[in-house]
Amino acid sequence: MIRIGLAGYGYWGPNLARAVAVMPNARVEMIADMSPPARERAGRAHPAARLTPSIAEMIADPAVDAVMIATPVSTHFDLAMAALRAGKHVLVEKPMAETADRARMLIEEAARRRLILMVDHTFVYTGAVQAIAGLIETGEIGDLYYYDSTRVNLGLFQRDVNVIWDLAVHDFAIMERLIKARPVAISASAAGFLNGSPENMAHLSVYYDDGAMAHLNVNWLAPVKIRQTLIGGSRKMVIYDDMQTSEKVKIYDRGAEHGTDPYERMVSYRLGEMRAPALSAREALVTETEEFLRCIETGATPLTDGASGLRVVEMLEAASRSTRMRGFPIDLVTLKEAS
Repeated sequence: MIRIGLAGYGYWGPNLARAVAVMPNARVEMIADMSPPARERAGRAHPAARLTPSIAEMIADPAVDAVMIATPVSTHFDLAMAALRAGKHVLVEKPMAETADRARMLIEEAARRRLILMVDHTFVYTGAVQAIAGLIETGEIGDLYYYDSTRVNLGLFQRDVNVIWDLAVHDFAIMERLIKARPVAISASAAGFLNGSPENMAHLSVYYDDGAMAHLNVNWLAPVKIRQTLIGGSRKMVIYDDMQTSEKVKIYDRGAEHGTDPYERMVSYRLGEMRAPALSAREALVTETEEFLRCIETGATPLTDGASGLRVVEMLEAASRSTRMRGFPIDLVTLKEAS
């Protein structure tokens, strides 16, 4: 039985605790949160778990085997490092750290102590993203041309991170899973329209070494909630709409190509059928938690391991640098070589 300590019982912590509670090989051993109302809620939902206002006390407790961190981004590094140094396996909420240098330090510490370090990129474990990954890996999509995502809504305004670190991080994690080419540059522009708040809207472009391109539109100040991604390939195209209750993924046998007649050079269009594959209905967070526990038991590498989380943070850092330069493209290859 793997005994889990949970740091933070605010917005996301209750979901992590609920996912652990349904696992046959784990239990919620301790929950730490400074807020008395949060601890009261935790106690009602998980009466067998021990409660404490001190995360440090929970991390030091010998009865805790692994720590899940669901606290503000600014605390991720310190808490994850403390847990690793205490010999605990760690699952940390996205993004794993504020800087790539700090993310590397966590990876090195976990490797040195032979501990599992996993990042909570939940979307990677959804049935939709898993299905799209399968389409790409089997070659059904063909060569990947573009990834075009709109992720907008009204709120939830964050205090410690801007909209790129809050929303674009999801797409970076999904792209890390789906796109096998190497990202070589990123351009981003952002703006904020509420005094005292971080940037609330941004447009980002990511360029890949094989010519593929990704474009992201993220916004906290939109009148409606949209979670839609278009993926274009040389053979087929995909629409992934996470707001749909059914048919979240639609595959279109459509495309365009130049004709074979050298004198005509006309573009011909393929207008085939659309199909919506059956997707796993299993909750992504349950699948992710199961992966975390499996890796603890077997020593396997998680799908969203520290290295994957680092690459996402590198893209976030590059995007932030580009916004300060009004969209000037940042060379990711040079940044990685410099580090």
